Amino acid sequence: MSEPQNFKNHARFHPLFHFVGMPILLINFIYSIVRAAQDFSIDRLEFVFLSFGILATLFVARLSALKAQDRVIRLEEQLRFANILPKDLAQKAANLKTGQLIALRFASDEELSDLVQRTLNGEFATTKDIKLAVKNWRGDYLRV
Repeated sequence: MSEPQNFKNHARFHPLFHFVGMPILLINFIYSIVRAAQDFSIDRLEFVFLSFGILATLFVARLSALKAQDRVIRLEEQLRFANILPKDLAQKAANLKTGQLIALRFASDEELSDLVQRTLNGEFATTKDIKLAVKNWRGDYLRV
C-alpha cells in the first residue's frame, strides 16, 4: 500500500489477469481466426473454437470472483448500515441496488447517513456520482 486509496486510484488491476492471461489468450484467439481465414480447414476452425472457449473461461472465472465479491460487499454494508444508521434509514437502505451499496462502501461512517439518504432521494444518477460525493474515503484494500 503505497498511498491511501481515493476515487482516482481505487480501480484494481490484477496483473496476471489484465496484463498476462487476457492479452495472451486474446492474441491467440485473433491469430486462430486469421489462420482459419487464410487456410480454412476443420482443424483450424476447431482451434478458433478452442481459443474462444479458453478465453471465455478465463473471463467467466474473473466475473464469478467479482460477483462473489459484490455479494460479500452487499452483506458487509447491510451489517454496517444496521450498526451505524438509524433503524428506519437502515430499513430503507435495504432497497438500494447492489451497485449503490458497493459505491457507498467507500464512505466514512461519519458521512454514511447523509450519503445513504441522498442516494435514496435519487440525487445521484450513477454509482460514480456516489463515489465522487464521498469526502472521507474509506479504502477497500482487499478487493479481488
